Amino acid sequence: MSRVQLALNVADIDEAVTFYSKLFGVAPAKRRPGYANFAIAEPPLKLVLIEDPNQVPGSLNHLGVEVGSTEEVAAAQARLAGHGLATASEEQASCCYAIQDKVWVDGPGGEPWEFYTVLGDADSPAGALRSALPGESACCATRPEPAAPASQDSSCC
Repeated sequence: MSRVQLALNVADIDEAVTFYSKLFGVAPAKRRPGYANFAIAEPPLKLVLIEDPNQVPGSLNHLGVEVGSTEEVAAAQARLAGHGLATASEEQASCCYAIQDKVWVDGPGGEPWEFYTVLGDADSPAGALRSALPGESACCATRPEPAAPASQDSSCC
């Protein structure tokens, strides 16, 4: 199963959790200080809320597609690179309170997209969370530099 991920910056995590719990009729799947994520079945959505007083509330943090396996991440990387898009891969990355394998690609407006799979839980975010602003750090780590479009090399933090 795969689902789209939407990560939003919020000013007040408690207020945002209350609102989105009511909006989608589900409680957060994971809740940590300044962070919450919802695994919404209908519509299939992974909603991530990141409390950040330095960002505009409700602004985009990043977008993603959660997939079921590392093989699906690798297939997404190969497909994107095959279309001439620059990608940046991370393996066993500690991000958003989880251990993940992922590949990043930027949309035409600089919006960060990740295809990722969750391998396990993590106790901390492991650094600054991703911002959609160009030049800002990646989700929970320094964002790897994109590989050449046809490359399948991976870089990790």
